[in-house]
Amino acid sequence: MVELTLPKNSRISDGKTWPKPEGATNLREYKIYRWSPDDGENPRLDTYYVDMDDCGPMVLDALLWIKNNIDPTLTLRRSCREGICGSCAMNIDGTNTLACTKGMDEVIGSVNVYPLPHMKVVKDLVPDMTNFYAQHRSIEPWLKTTSNEPRTEWLQSKEDREKLDGLYECILCACCSTSCPSYWWNSDRYLGPAALLQSYRWIADSRDEATGERLDDLEDPFRLYRCHTIMNCTQACPKDLNPAKAIAETKKLMVERKL
Repeated sequence: MVELTLPKNSRISDGKTWPKPEGATNLREYKIYRWSPDDGENPRLDTYYVDMDDCGPMVLDALLWIKNNIDPTLTLRRSCREGICGSCAMNIDGTNTLACTKGMDEVIGSVNVYPLPHMKVVKDLVPDMTNFYAQHRSIEPWLKTTSNEPRTEWLQSKEDREKLDGLYECILCACCSTSCPSYWWNSDRYLGPAALLQSYRWIADSRDEATGERLDDLEDPFRLYRCHTIMNCTQACPKDLNPAKAIAETKKLMVERKL
């Protein structure tokens, strides 16, 4: 019989329970993943209590309140606070989402916060995005043309421009890719929903003249075809985009050019 065991450093233990804010009566419990590469310890879940009368309504507000008022060592990424930059993507209440757009009133009971799953952790809630960004760069996300450059700009009809709706809005937060089981197990070779959505964005662009080259680059058992249409990516996207549809359209083009 095969016996499978998790690596020792993957086991999460109960961490420190921080004191409740003095005088606060309206409290919300937070359980937050903590891990540092510097102390040699296993990951842990620390428990904090947030004074809701002194804090904004979003999960990001609470994390910053904890960092400013209780534990300055808590590490996370954030920037725009408007759901545009994708920096504060993390797993909240079991779902990949943006902390700045996730309201605390959407979570029942304790708010559990983890980094994006199945990615190396730099520290606490900060995942290592190196491979994710390299995959995005590999699909060459820019306009590629062979025609002479026009004097003003590349023209596009209104109808062709509308074909890009639902594609260009991706903020590269990685919520979709890190919710995909195929990406969990094959992230070294499978591009994942985010990169493939971006790839189709340029394939669908009427101004781009490298469609054949782009499809050739995806003609691989892993880069594109490791997608099994599980649809986790579409469900997880905080911008309500549909990466699964973009991948399906790319597969369709692969078939059509061989007919």
